Amino acid sequence: MTSNALSTVILAAGKGTRMKSRLPKVLHEIAGRPMLGHVLANTRFERDTRTVLVVGPDMDRVSDYARSVRPDIAVVVQQKQLGTGDAARTALPELHDSDGVVLVVFGDTPLVRAETLENMADACRKSGSIVILGFEAADPTGYGRVLLEGDQVQRIVEHKDASEGERRTTLCFGGPMAVPAGHFGKLLEGLGNDNAQGEYYLTDLVALGRDAGLDCICVTCPEADIQGVNSRADLASAEASLQRRMRAEAMAKGVTFLDPETVYLSFDTKLGRDVTVGQNVVFGPGCDIADGVTIKAFSHLEGAAVAEDADIGPFARIRPGTEIGRKAKIGNFVETKKAKIEDGAKVNHLSYIGDARVGAGANIGAGTITCNYDGYNKFFTDIGAGAFVGSNSSLVAPVKIGDGAYLGSGSVVTKDVSADALAVARGRQMEKPGWAAAFRAKNESIKKASSGD
Repeated sequence: MTSNALSTVILAAGKGTRMKSRLPKVLHEIAGRPMLGHVLANTRFERDTRTVLVVGPDMDRVSDYARSVRPDIAVVVQQKQLGTGDAARTALPELHDSDGVVLVVFGDTPLVRAETLENMADACRKSGSIVILGFEAADPTGYGRVLLEGDQVQRIVEHKDASEGERRTTLCFGGPMAVPAGHFGKLLEGLGNDNAQGEYYLTDLVALGRDAGLDCICVTCPEADIQGVNSRADLASAEASLQRRMRAEAMAKGVTFLDPETVYLSFDTKLGRDVTVGQNVVFGPGCDIADGVTIKAFSHLEGAAVAEDADIGPFARIRPGTEIGRKAKIGNFVETKKAKIEDGAKVNHLSYIGDARVGAGANIGAGTITCNYDGYNKFFTDIGAGAFVGSNSSLVAPVKIGDGAYLGSGSVVTKDVSADALAVARGRQMEKPGWAAAFRAKNESIKKASSGD
């Protein structure tokens, strides 16, 4: 009986010098998450799985990130960069099962779908064959070519080692490979480095497997799913591909994008049905948007929960820790941070609400600020249900505004206000008749005298 065990080997050894960055290549982000994070998420299968990450020397940041996401992951170091086959061989001591399947994936191919990898592992388990992932390349230059005989893969040849005829092949190797676990170590032992690079190629497992009597089959996926990242241009291309995928999935579930290409989603963005998103809206990580919400143009949301039928923007900045209630309104040039805006509350214009609660049905006038920071510590502002805060008010935290209270415009509030009370905290207005005319006359006289007229 075939074992259900699955070992996943993630090769992340390359440093990605073409990225021109101090950050390891696989930690560069796509849709708000490092590329390696996408790969780890897409290889988190429900079945019993052993995951091994292969890194190069001095890549502690990669190892630390992987362990923060998957505490049970095993990490091994490929001391010398001798190719993908050598990297896979480095993982062998961590692969304890002789049954089941070994799935090899790459840390810089973040767009391979989880279901694709699952299907590869299932096909390998059921057939006992080596299974590779291929794609039809619009421009195959630089890719390893998959050479078929009927429906069987005979071998994979790297671009630099391919003949002119082989280079005309457009079926290319995408990187992931599933191998019967009982054969994996033996096949790796047979790898040689007689090639243009002097490296041990993982792709040579196909020919070695054929010699050992194993079949090899190729499953395919769209080219956009398998694109690797080796440069900043590749990173931008992968970002664009993933954004198109996520937008399409959101629209299929009932979301309206007024201009889809200008909306940017994060890997974990949750959008309910009948959500309408305007132009140039950006979702950072951690956004949960309920049904019927409208988000107008040029708004930025991150780490926020928005309840049903709320209205956001335009030009709103919703920062982490914000909770916006049902039918609440956050208007233009409003910034919120760690704020709970309860059902039906309105913060319509030019305001900052941070470290605060705005009670249900409360109205916050234009230019209102919760003064929450003294240079060292943050303090809380509590605004009660149905309260009315006049325009251009400053609420100096910690302070509490009672339910139904009314604050006069221009107030600087430093003390708690009782429920249903009127509070006015501003200097008394005074007036000096004729002062402005006398001021102008005096200064005009001085100006003429100094100019010699």
